[in-house]
Amino acid sequence: MSHPKSITMDECIENCFECHQICLETMQYGMDKGGEHSEPSHLRILQNCASICETSAQFMISGSPLHPKSCELCAEACSSCAESCEKMEGDQQMVFCAETCRKCAESCEEMSSGAHAGAAA
Repeated sequence: MSHPKSITMDECIENCFECHQICLETMQYGMDKGGEHSEPSHLRILQNCASICETSAQFMISGSPLHPKSCELCAEACSSCAESCEKMEGDQQMVFCAETCRKCAESCEEMSSGAHAGAAA
């Protein structure tokens, strides 16, 4: 999915917080469902993604000069999480989590390259 314009920092912050929330919800879902959904490696990827999304949002909100680096790491973690969720085909929660992670990864990639069109309020 391509954006008609560069994403704003506010949009990236929103994507990070949404991804943070969905990853935590998906962790709980996986623990409740069991089987491959509750494998430690998958749960760890979800936890790491949730954590770096929250951190990246906080770095952007605070105006940290390190936010491009945190966003670069966030994009990598989100891509990894999406791949892990996509392995569980046919599960709507996993599909939704993967889509949310991909959206966040795209916006964080833009933030890490410095190609954003605006700053946080």
